[in-house]
Amino acid sequence: MNRTIEYTIEENSDGLRVEQFLRRRGFSRQNLTEIKQMPQSVMVNGTHYYMRCQLHTGDHLAVHISETKSSEKIPPCELPLDIIYEDEDIIVVNKPADMPIHPSMNNYYNSLANALAWYYEQQGKPFIFRCCNRLDRDTSGITVIAKHLVSSSILASMVIERKIHREYLAIVKGGLPEKSGTIDAPLGRKPGSIIERTIDWENGETAITHYRVLEEKNGHSLVSLCLETGRTHQIRIHMKYLGHPLIGDYLYNPDMELIGRQALHSHRMCFPHPITGKQMEFIAPMPEDMRKVLED
Repeated sequence: MNRTIEYTIEENSDGLRVEQFLRRRGFSRQNLTEIKQMPQSVMVNGTHYYMRCQLHTGDHLAVHISETKSSEKIPPCELPLDIIYEDEDIIVVNKPADMPIHPSMNNYYNSLANALAWYYEQQGKPFIFRCCNRLDRDTSGITVIAKHLVSSSILASMVIERKIHREYLAIVKGGLPEKSGTIDAPLGRKPGSIIERTIDWENGETAITHYRVLEEKNGHSLVSLCLETGRTHQIRIHMKYLGHPLIGDYLYNPDMELIGRQALHSHRMCFPHPITGKQMEFIAPMPEDMRKVLED
């Protein structure tokens, strides 16, 4: 993947070294180490510069990113791909249920990574798979993939700094007595399981979920959930902890009468663009299988 990121140096950056300027724009030290090894990677006013060279007001800085390798062990496969948005730095996909994010032992040819590998192979472009928000196999909705090492690094920092706002929709059992609230309960691995998680007050990691009931129908509630932290199975465990588990959840509430997977959808995501800083917002409508539960 080739990408040129351009900057015009303003007065408040006068005298900074190239590496200092780029670090302030979110480039990691590892990014700079890799970029230095790429041909003609840093150009200032059309002249090759080293990372230690100084910049001055009005300079035109161009950073050339050239990645020629593709992710190993991800065979390209022609699979449905619902692309919501794409530019030179990110691609936003509405992932269907029953599609894993990464290939695994029993899902080597049916993952989102396989679909994207095919998509870029058809364009004759190398592609390294860098997913920024990993959804469970049976969770549908918005996921963001970085298209090069710099956007990946900046998005990863945004996750840690909680600059990415994520809203999920879930259908849960019963009616919640409180129509909005916050669940603050730490999560850890369930003893004896490598997959399941549980509330662990002694050794668990901090987990905070904000919820709001949107609709109650047919003995179920449609709930909007916003994550303050992003622990594995956080929403699924937190709603079970409240006594209102997600329907269709084979691990924590195997009630498959109305839906064949956990009724959870990544509905909305907001974050500053990793390169331009422009505020971005993406929405994926609730899928048909969840809508039917509330319509019947």
